[in-house]
Amino acid sequence: MSPAAGIDPFLAPPFTAGIDDAVLAVVGLGYVGLPLAVALAASGRRVIGFDIDAARVGRIAAGRDDTGEVDGGGLSAALAAGFRPASDPDALAGAGVVIVCVPTPITGDRRPDLGPLLSACATIGPRLRPGSVVVFESTVYPGVTEDVCGPALAVASGLVVGRDLLLGYAPERINPGDRLHRLDTIVKVVAGQTPALTDALARLYGALNGGQVHVTPSIRVAEAAKAIENAQRDINIAFVNEIALIFERIGLSVHDVLDAARTKWNFLDFKPGLVGGHCIGVDPYYLSHLSQAVGHEPDVILAGRRLNDHMADELADRIAFRFREVAPDVVRPRALILGVTFKENVPDLRNSKVPQLAARLSRHGFQVDLHDPLADRLDLCRQYGLDVVAWPENSPARYDLLVLAVGHQVFLHRSLDHIAGMIKCPGLIADIKGVWRGMAVGPNPAYWTL
Repeated sequence: MSPAAGIDPFLAPPFTAGIDDAVLAVVGLGYVGLPLAVALAASGRRVIGFDIDAARVGRIAAGRDDTGEVDGGGLSAALAAGFRPASDPDALAGAGVVIVCVPTPITGDRRPDLGPLLSACATIGPRLRPGSVVVFESTVYPGVTEDVCGPALAVASGLVVGRDLLLGYAPERINPGDRLHRLDTIVKVVAGQTPALTDALARLYGALNGGQVHVTPSIRVAEAAKAIENAQRDINIAFVNEIALIFERIGLSVHDVLDAARTKWNFLDFKPGLVGGHCIGVDPYYLSHLSQAVGHEPDVILAGRRLNDHMADELADRIAFRFREVAPDVVRPRALILGVTFKENVPDLRNSKVPQLAARLSRHGFQVDLHDPLADRLDLCRQYGLDVVAWPENSPARYDLLVLAVGHQVFLHRSLDHIAGMIKCPGLIADIKGVWRGMAVGPNPAYWTL
């Protein structure tokens, strides 16, 4: 592997002996940072965790994780082992290796928003010292680590990148709510500005997953790999969403079609639905930004993103049309949407498309209630200006339409008869996820799915 351009590995410090024993700091204790900090502490390392949200830091210090990504026992063990969560940035001064796990969102006009990343650099910089290493896990487009974060750290620290300070990149691959693909089971991609640093980072991360590390020849390669992972998934989901809309128009269930298609050995099994979250709904815009910056119009990437961004409106339109077929005389129908988070069985509300679905149904004349026992009400209000209602337990049928938007297990554990009993006659169950497909609903309520 060749060192990064402009860095002489014979002049730069080796940055290796210290890494194996250095105090580590993880900046950003969310869905990515907290599991990483806990895993590092469990491996025997001294870890400082920093987050600007003092209230969240306090809950972590008390052994509670709002995201549900770390169980109480693991967090308590990490705290007992010396993991120190802090909201005071001066706590970072004792770290030799700083790992940045802050979000990289998009702006209102769907351009990369590097504000949180640059803010982290401004916070970290004054606490660095000669020989420090800063590793970024946040998703970016190729070049951001060295061309944007490097200069920002240099200004904030007064250190020379490549001489006093070295950079690394190890993109996160956390999938919220996924209990199979975890830090200790997935392959970790790593890259550093010098071969010696890359080797040291491979040892650091390899200690967490049995040495399952892939070393890339440069930081830019690692950045690019991360950028395309979620963009590829977004495009595949967009294709399935498009065929779902096509087949629905001719009376075919896309779920029946997919059941048949996936019997072929090389068919890629993607499912239709709402595409939200901090990764799939965001990362393609980072890749398209780079593409446009170098003079190439990313037709496929942006086409897939446009379709998935518009899917909530398409679904609301189809549901409203079907409802009017079932209950043409109902004025100001009441609708209950089950699920607000961006995916099943997680409390994560980032970039959820359910508020868009609810707003579109409202424009069709529905009075819309939302119910989600996993969603944080304060967070929902802060992000979307919405609230949730309690489960309508032991009450007569009060809704004309029920929409299953997110397939939380707490919903699926309830019987379909119980669900149907919440709906007036005539009424409609709209099952976006297709989980009740094939079950007997009866003539009322009517049933719709893609």
